Amino acid sequence: MDLHFSEEDEAFRLELATWLETELSGPFAGVRGRGGPGDEHSLFDQRLAWEKRLGEAGWIGVGWPREYGCRDLPFAQQVIFHEEYAKAGGPGRLSQVSENLLGPTILAFGTDEQKKRFLPPIVSGDELWCQGYSEPNAGSDLANVQTKAELVGDQWVIDGQKVWTSGGEWADWCFVLCRTEPDAATSHKALSYLLVPMKQPGIEVRPIVQMTGTSEFSEVFYDGARTPAPNVVGKRGEGWKVAMGTLAFERGASTLGQQSLFANELNEIFDIAQRNGKASDPVMRQRLIDAWMGLKIMRFNAIRTLGNSERAALPREAMITKIYWATWHRELGKLAMDVLGPEAEIADAAPYELNRLQAMYLFARSDTIYAGTNQIQRNIIGERALGLPREPRATQPK
Repeated sequence: MDLHFSEEDEAFRLELATWLETELSGPFAGVRGRGGPGDEHSLFDQRLAWEKRLGEAGWIGVGWPREYGCRDLPFAQQVIFHEEYAKAGGPGRLSQVSENLLGPTILAFGTDEQKKRFLPPIVSGDELWCQGYSEPNAGSDLANVQTKAELVGDQWVIDGQKVWTSGGEWADWCFVLCRTEPDAATSHKALSYLLVPMKQPGIEVRPIVQMTGTSEFSEVFYDGARTPAPNVVGKRGEGWKVAMGTLAFERGASTLGQQSLFANELNEIFDIAQRNGKASDPVMRQRLIDAWMGLKIMRFNAIRTLGNSERAALPREAMITKIYWATWHRELGKLAMDVLGPEAEIADAAPYELNRLQAMYLFARSDTIYAGTNQIQRNIIGERALGLPREPRATQPK
């Protein structure tokens, strides 16, 4: 595990930090620090302009091949990009799903035609994507999705419902996990991974209001929605394999940027604890130190495992990542409220902009639920990392 960067890497860090400071102190100063978790609704037009500015400067898909207009940066510099972006207060990325999930999936599983069609608009910031996985009865049990797609002539016709679709109301496209092989021997082999345009008849998007007062997620209803036949990634019936590849890419270098955002939150909590005297309490001080140590452990484990981030499968060591950070961040929200004290309970109304740590606390309650609940994460660790047998499902009495 190498925790050091070369002189060349540090020179790159300085170049990037200078660019970010210049851009975020100029026309884009208003989006600095905005659009993070619980704040995704804010300043959409300005953040979309920021995405296009990133694209112009070559800061989208920084690790992708040069043939798509990207920098093809080595892994260490990809890590530096995400860390410095978070340190500079770069706004929440509208193209996060596009860049961190769909793009790597197309690179790993897509055809040459799909790469030429879909990667350049992501790199330029011109097309936004959302993810169509979870359904009302198929969240953690993803293989149970019931949204169906039938090939009619030269188009797929899609019917069904997805839920918890991040950015669904703004996205131009969605990658949708559908049931296309009704005669398949198993649920896993019945699925295909389709690329579907969102701006068409037959798609209805209904935002879901969260307890933060905002709507990051949406329900999406498909009623005869269509997409061309070539817009299937991988082969028919290989949707499960492709979908699992997408989830593996979700644990890539951008997780270190997420940790830098966590560090920003922790530093704010430290500052408040010092100002209001909570840091002088031995028990509170120990909790602050524990949070700091937990974040360091998170970083060390990420660097230990992320060398495999270009593979479309999670290494065994990476399977603890999601449950670890989700639980840590949920507890950080509790710590923030205890440090704030009575102030934590003072707010006029949603979206609670009087104190962003309040919004963080509320949003962090979902961390242990989305992208696989803690219970499902424990199953993954047990079955895939430790090789334990699957527990047989209980049969219903006759």
